[in-house]
Amino acid sequence: MLLSICIPSYNRPIELLRLLESVDCDSNKVEIIVCEDLAPKRSEVREIAVKFKGITSYKFKYFENVENLGYDANIRKLIELADGDFIMFMGDDDRFFPGALDQFLVFLERNRGVGYVLRSYYGEHPDGTLETFKYLSKERILSPSIENCSFLFKRTVSIAGVTFKRTSALAHATNYFDGSLLYQLYLLLEITFVENSIYCDIPVAIVAQSFRDDKPHFGASKNESKFEPGKVTSANSIAFTKGFFEISSAFDLKYNTNITKLIQLDLSKYSYPILSIQRKNGFFHFLKYSYNLAKHTSINRSWHYYFYCFVLLFLGEKICDTAIIYIKNKVGFTPKL
Repeated sequence: MLLSICIPSYNRPIELLRLLESVDCDSNKVEIIVCEDLAPKRSEVREIAVKFKGITSYKFKYFENVENLGYDANIRKLIELADGDFIMFMGDDDRFFPGALDQFLVFLERNRGVGYVLRSYYGEHPDGTLETFKYLSKERILSPSIENCSFLFKRTVSIAGVTFKRTSALAHATNYFDGSLLYQLYLLLEITFVENSIYCDIPVAIVAQSFRDDKPHFGASKNESKFEPGKVTSANSIAFTKGFFEISSAFDLKYNTNITKLIQLDLSKYSYPILSIQRKNGFFHFLKYSYNLAKHTSINRSWHYYFYCFVLLFLGEKICDTAIIYIKNKVGFTPKL
């Protein structure tokens, strides 16, 4: 089996069905695994899973957790349940871009020796606009180095399409970062520090940016007690960002590196989404948030941070989003800052 598509499920039965129906590749090369995490709509998710298994030609496995494990532990369980040479994660509200998955499988066949694949994807705004996320101008091998680890780190926050070699992910399993909502970033550092990674220029997924609707599905697990469930509060955004540096600082301590400073600078240059998530809550709320975010995370290490604060304050999120999408479309990929 070449690829295991691993789906952590929590309370989105309709969206899960949409994702399952979007799988459109060679059924001999993939398996689909859903792990439901004791959500209120478990029975609806189960019904969809049972019906899908009855009609699909794909190898399909459905599991239910006895207790609510939370995001990180559920991701780790999916890795344990997978049989593929590679594992690809998909949020249950994301979906595959039509026709892209078969191309991605050909790409994996050609690059079986890598430990991690940095994918490109489309982010879907609430109005249906698709924003392209491409990080390099073309396919490229990234050899193990602190600089490449730092580059890959920020670009692996969104879980959709994130792909690891399964044996590598299993080798680094830990519960140390449970509750961070960022287990994939821990795996990324450990794997790409010692193995080659590669950038794939095929946008394989459409990512639902549900955070823009202020309806995140985290915080229900006892492991996620530092997050307020169901809301994107300033405290949640700051706690989430601090999690980046808890992971990188542990890596620095383990390997005697300075990757935290590199990641802080990179995040500062590309801090727009971390900032814009709170702009809709008002001018003065945003002022307070941007100050506290810098105070608690030190990502105000470049002039870009202050520029984003200024334009968001005076132009607002919608105008800024439109401008960014325009620039990306003109350049063809995210510009290097």
